[in-house]
Amino acid sequence: MNRNLCFCLALVVFSVALGAFTFPIVDTGVHTYYSNTAILGTLLPGNAFYGQDACYQGNEPSYTDNGDGTITDNVTGLMWQQNMGAKLSFSAAFIKADTLSLGGYTDWRMPTLKELYSLIKFTGQSSGENSITMYIDTTYFAQPLGSPRPIDAQTWSAIKYRGLTMQADSTVFGVNFVDGRIKGYPQYQPGSGGTTLHTLYARMVRGNPGYGINNYGDNGDGTISDLATGLMWQQADDGISRDWENALAYAENLNLGGFTDWRLPNAKELQSIVDYTRCPETSNSAAIDPLFQTTMINDPDGNPGQYPYFWSSTSHLDGPNPYTRAVYVAFGEAHGKMNGILMDVHGAGAQRSDPKSGNAANYPQFMGPQGDVIYVFNYVRAVRTITATAVNDDNLLPIHLNIYPHPVTNICTVTMEKTVPNSELSIYNLRGQLVNTVNISTKQTQLDLTDLPSGIYFLRLKTEHGDKTTKLLKL
Repeated sequence: MNRNLCFCLALVVFSVALGAFTFPIVDTGVHTYYSNTAILGTLLPGNAFYGQDACYQGNEPSYTDNGDGTITDNVTGLMWQQNMGAKLSFSAAFIKADTLSLGGYTDWRMPTLKELYSLIKFTGQSSGENSITMYIDTTYFAQPLGSPRPIDAQTWSAIKYRGLTMQADSTVFGVNFVDGRIKGYPQYQPGSGGTTLHTLYARMVRGNPGYGINNYGDNGDGTISDLATGLMWQQADDGISRDWENALAYAENLNLGGFTDWRLPNAKELQSIVDYTRCPETSNSAAIDPLFQTTMINDPDGNPGQYPYFWSSTSHLDGPNPYTRAVYVAFGEAHGKMNGILMDVHGAGAQRSDPKSGNAANYPQFMGPQGDVIYVFNYVRAVRTITATAVNDDNLLPIHLNIYPHPVTNICTVTMEKTVPNSELSIYNLRGQLVNTVNISTKQTQLDLTDLPSGIYFLRLKTEHGDKTTKLLKL
């Protein structure tokens, strides 16, 4: 690759690393533990079902009501329209966004699917077509029920599916905050012959235009780091399908890239790595960045060229016994069987749910109005959080670390305002691993980085009185 291009790409990556994560995943809000059939008490490592959503807490949902019809998400930095108004067509939703003046702002837009999905909470519950608890925080957001069915209350995203659903339908992804799913919805009313526009709700957004954009790096050891979310991913699934309990156990016990703190991702973490520009029909691939490797499978009719559904650690409270299902994301076509014909009914990148357990010999089966495929035995892509040691600026010391030249080619000089006795400089890679340490006794220290590969590192000053961390780019 051209050196100037390498330099530009490195600066782009480095500029992201210098700030906070641009794509922080809002937690699902789940704090309850579940088995395959019931609520459980507190789980400890080594217990059956340990590793599920409630075992790991992330960025808890936090909102501010601005008192002017807008809501600010304090995690993502996005500002949202509080009330959606009446249903409207996909094209009309864009016109509304372009002309909306609300809260003193006119830069409203239709949300991407990842922006919209940031609002979902899996403390919601539904039972078939009926809502019990919404999958969105109704303290802040107005969420109407649908008609004639309560679940007919889907919300458009701005993301068109790159393939077709129902064999011939031009499709747009949306989120259903009444039943807790992502599906592709036709732009035209089913059965209208393409003459009647389909209408859904639309909630406009503004701010943080970088939200939902991944920033991947291949660590060269079977792992992928996303500098936008602060998550590290298993690069290739292991090619084995499992029920939910065994999926949790597999991820908890995974040893990969020198790390053992892997886990099954929650629903929102898993959805964060879907690439909605890709699908089997148009890119001949799974709906994920090509840096990842995904096992190919046959569809339920035995046809090759499909890709699996992947388990999340999040239970999906739905049905007569609400504890029996868990969320998955379809990285291949979201199949269903209608009138005896197997087809992509909801699009690659859909989020649905499966029973947590069952006899493998009895599956796949088909369920619901669109005959959703039920596999029960789905695949796993484990995740871990990139350690705080490597990515956080402690700022516990009022000392500025100046690195010159920067970015660094081979050798650099680190300068401090004053001498700090009994201190050391340590260099960590993006994976949080220590790669070099030097003891320092003067205000200036020369570092030789010749033997380090190009990339982003973290330089940490350790003293008796606290630590200070800054980022370092090696070309």
